[in-house]
Amino acid sequence: MTSKPNILFIILDTQRRDKLSLYGHAANTSPHLDDFAQNATIFERAIAPAQWTIPSHGSMFTGVYPSTHMLTQAFHQLSASHPTLAEILRVADYHTAAFCNNPLLGLLNHGLQRGFDEFYNYAGATPNRPIDLSRSAIRRQLATWLRRLARYITNQFATRNFLFNGAVNPLLVPIWTRLVNFKGDSERSINDLIDYWQTYHAGHQEKPLFAFLNLMGTHTPYYPPPQALDRVAPKLRYDKNITQFMTRFNANAAEWLSPVEKPLADWQSHAMNAYYDAEIAHQDAHLGRLFDYLKQSGALDNTLVIIAADHGEGHGDHGFQGHSFVVFQELVHVPLLIHYPERFPKNKHITRNVSTRRLFHTILDITGITPPLAEDDPNAAVQDLSLITALNGRPDSERGIAYAEAFPPLNLVNVVERRSPNLLANLHLTKIRRGVYDGDHKLAIVGDRVESLFNVASDPSEERDVAATNPMVVESLQQKLQHFVSEAQAQRFGSVDSGAVSDDVLDNLRALGYFE
Repeated sequence: MTSKPNILFIILDTQRRDKLSLYGHAANTSPHLDDFAQNATIFERAIAPAQWTIPSHGSMFTGVYPSTHMLTQAFHQLSASHPTLAEILRVADYHTAAFCNNPLLGLLNHGLQRGFDEFYNYAGATPNRPIDLSRSAIRRQLATWLRRLARYITNQFATRNFLFNGAVNPLLVPIWTRLVNFKGDSERSINDLIDYWQTYHAGHQEKPLFAFLNLMGTHTPYYPPPQALDRVAPKLRYDKNITQFMTRFNANAAEWLSPVEKPLADWQSHAMNAYYDAEIAHQDAHLGRLFDYLKQSGALDNTLVIIAADHGEGHGDHGFQGHSFVVFQELVHVPLLIHYPERFPKNKHITRNVSTRRLFHTILDITGITPPLAEDDPNAAVQDLSLITALNGRPDSERGIAYAEAFPPLNLVNVVERRSPNLLANLHLTKIRRGVYDGDHKLAIVGDRVESLFNVASDPSEERDVAATNPMVVESLQQKLQHFVSEAQAQRFGSVDSGAVSDDVLDNLRALGYFE
């Protein structure tokens, strides 16, 4: 049996850090995660490289920022010049398997599924689960054909604006979110992962296992089970006004993703946050079953467990819903914990700014794998970027600085343009936003203009812009951000294949400066 550890990489999709009781939220939303974290290293200032699923996963899977991998749109394809974590691990003799609940991650042709020996997808009209041998060969073949058709249709929605705009019609949203298992199936995916893990190791396999789990329970729309809602907000579901408001909100997909035209009333904001908390609590209960299995089976003795979020969610904070356009704390300040007592101390809290793109380097460092990369590759110095350096404060190439980038998703730009075209210019929604964290300060930039400066230690919700009183800090962080962009762009290898996209999407790309 190999001495390399098994790896369990869990992404809590759309999970706000500040809504976990692990990080001090008043509601007891994550008791099982809290308990598991007592034997893990907890990162207090983990920063997601991007504000939404595909570019953020692109960074965690390739180790580079979005400005380098350029997987920034739903219709982009990752250049083969950027090997994925699963590809590198598979070459290094790991068996790789994914259990994915996000349809954008599991169904689109972006290249993030590369390197997985098996990729199970729980979203879509025809989920792909581990093969049930009790089903007939004909039924299995039919299911395979239907999955290919569903994948093709999903990719058409990613590349054709008229289809995407039609899909967000409030009359259709309640139908397709249910019909296509938009949020996947947390319970089944965790059951399958447990069964798979147990069966794989019962067979005395020579290869260690890399298992990736994406859970999407906290993504919109919010349909928490009644018992979960009762636990975090007793009696709320008996309020007719609240249930009517949440029904309307759940049906309005455009509202999940867009700037807020009219601020929510206090009671509406309370309702939305309570429903979100209930979804967290419900998902945490399923995680508890996974944690119990890992403990009772002894799997934790030789398993590196990483739990993080790809991004958070806006609930009207700073005038935005969803996770589409900005780099404020609610979107890019994410939870991160690592359980591997051999290298990461129990119940240790790391307060240094770190990017979750460094999970790529950390996994390779722990497993002792040196990827076959050129010396000028930004990932060549794996140990320098491993999060192990953050444990003892050892200098690394990021020097306690982390960046976040928000390339505007073009399909959502088109939605806003149809609904409220004035917002595009007023809120600069077609411009790239970036943030740089250095010590306690964070500078946010929209295009080439300073948007705000915050002291995130004293003002974690980013309510007080202190740019006017700290001009030297602004200038210093601007320079660092400019250097970062130049360096990240210079590190691009090859080009991102945009695939077959429609003319209107290409026109928008040109307008945003992606190419001439």
